[in-house]
Amino acid sequence: MSSPLISVVIPAYNHEKFIGAAIDSVLQQSITDFELIIVDDGSKDNTAGVIKSYRDERISYYHQENQDAYNTINRGMGLAKGRYIAILNSDDVYSTDRFEKILNYMDGTDTVCVISDVIPISDDGTEFTDPAFGWNVWHQKNRAFYRQCNDLYTAFLKGNFMVTTSNLFITAEAAKQVGKFCSLRYLHDYDYIFRVMLEYPGRVKYMSDDKLLYYRIHDGNTLGEAAIIGRQQDQELITKYMLKKIPADLQQYVKAGSERLVELEQELNEVRQVLYPNEGFNGVKAAASGLAKAGKIWVKKKIVG
Repeated sequence: MSSPLISVVIPAYNHEKFIGAAIDSVLQQSITDFELIIVDDGSKDNTAGVIKSYRDERISYYHQENQDAYNTINRGMGLAKGRYIAILNSDDVYSTDRFEKILNYMDGTDTVCVISDVIPISDDGTEFTDPAFGWNVWHQKNRAFYRQCNDLYTAFLKGNFMVTTSNLFITAEAAKQVGKFCSLRYLHDYDYIFRVMLEYPGRVKYMSDDKLLYYRIHDGNTLGEAAIIGRQQDQELITKYMLKKIPADLQQYVKAGSERLVELEQELNEVRQVLYPNEGFNGVKAAASGLAKAGKIWVKKKIVG
């Protein structure tokens, strides 16, 4: 297609079980003026076979040796010809009216990037509806803070309620201006949305009342070293983008104070362990339990996705 309205980029890796549902969710959109660019990042399963089984002239398929998700997305975006660019990880699923609702929302405004709310689903597509489910607790906490502060940038410093690169819908012009995804394996989506907000203040919007994306949370998760690396990257990104909003002559105070607050929390936990070794640290234990649940989900999603 010479000039489609929307370019959809699917970075695919070892998702033979899910890639069909992802592709179908694009082909079944109520808006049909799009191209679908699928970049297979060296899958070892039958992902390629599933993709090649589709016969739709809007689909373009590319294969490469494994280069990680951010490089795969960057390649796909570099091939895009559309006025808008949408990303869909190969295990996630769009609602069939996602493009229509987003375009209607953007119509007549200067909005350059839109994200929506998401629906968490299991491997078999079952929705996780229990409010006490660890991921739901984490996500609703971030949404509540957004509603409280009513400022997108501030809310993102509290947590990544965009959740995933699959949630990005951006003009091609803005994507070109912002540049490529960075080489963070776990948090390239988080870094990217901050850069878009800095480049286009007030022109990134959150359709908080519209659940237009099904976000896959996989079974059999394990909490491992990646959870530590991811949180270290999280600390670095939050520090970096918090300071971006602070005048240069005040940054040293904010940085020093923030670092000390983190140290104090660690010291308090250590002191409690010494003073109350038999009390189980209910507060810390409960927090750790919640962290473990959220961590298992987060790590598996980032490694697989």
